[in-house]
Amino acid sequence: MDITITRTSAPRPRPDEDHIPFGTFFSDHMFLMDYTAGKGWHDPRIVPYGPLPLEPSCMTLHYAQAVFEGLKAYRTAEGRVQLFRPTENIARMARSCEKLCIPEVPADVYLDALKTLVELDADWVPSAPDTSLYIRPFVFATDAHLGVHASHTYLFCIITCPVGSYYPEGLDPVHIAIESREVRAVRGGTGFTKCGGNYAASLHASEIAEKQGFSQVLWLDGVEQKYIEEVGSMNVMFKLAGKIVTPSLASGSVLPGITRKTALQLLTEWGYEVQERNISVDELIAAAQDGSLEEAWGTGTAAVISPVGQIFYQGRTYTVNDFQIGPVTHRLYETITGIQWGRLPDSHGWTVPVC
Repeated sequence: MDITITRTSAPRPRPDEDHIPFGTFFSDHMFLMDYTAGKGWHDPRIVPYGPLPLEPSCMTLHYAQAVFEGLKAYRTAEGRVQLFRPTENIARMARSCEKLCIPEVPADVYLDALKTLVELDADWVPSAPDTSLYIRPFVFATDAHLGVHASHTYLFCIITCPVGSYYPEGLDPVHIAIESREVRAVRGGTGFTKCGGNYAASLHASEIAEKQGFSQVLWLDGVEQKYIEEVGSMNVMFKLAGKIVTPSLASGSVLPGITRKTALQLLTEWGYEVQERNISVDELIAAAQDGSLEEAWGTGTAAVISPVGQIFYQGRTYTVNDFQIGPVTHRLYETITGIQWGRLPDSHGWTVPVC
């Protein structure tokens, strides 16, 4: 499909690259494309960033039929702009769309839209250390109708924003709390998708944890509340007695993270024994007590790698690796970000040049 482009006549104010808050400043343009039953996806266009007109009866506002993705564009030292594993995001959105009965966005159109939008707003890709252009594709139902069924019309949108570190702590270890009362997702539900409802379900416990001084909640499974699943905005990994252990995706209630997939591939190549399996909270706490919990970290697009320094559970705090960044955690961060920013060679074909 040919993408029509309408350039803005009123460029938006730029943030200070050395102090960019996450998800606050948005670039000049956005991509839009409509879906109509019987016609398919049509009218791909890039227009100035601005409000979207919605009917009060828009089905998404009432029944939450919407999914989203998150990826980044990076500026290399040579000034080039590149994406990191965008086809993985495209494939994951397709799986999310299938679960929520949303028509799949054609992969070739999706990738073309990403590259065209980022190239048009390439000046918004920052060059300061540890900064990037965050990209948020999303698709949602637009039928003006009240009734619980799949919509017949949809809007696919991509917006972008320059960002710095996701956590104020940067790469410093974070404090997390294991949540043992509320649940985020259940087996057979939407936990493996990136839909807004999963994140809305996490807000109550996350706000309580934040007021208590924790950066994130570490969720347990929704059936037995026994097994570790993921952190609020990240997958989670542990180094237990020399082995790398991360929750299995088999239950369908854990998001198949792209940074997770990248980290596991690198760890396997480096010779670590990697186990994707159920990890009970009792096993984790026992390992923290006897010292076999050597490192813990989260993985995700926003933060990339986030070391965990303390874990709180049932009134007790357990410190991991003396609240220091562990060697495996640090190597993963340096390797992944090195490839993303072009400081290290990409021998896997993960980066996609834009301009």
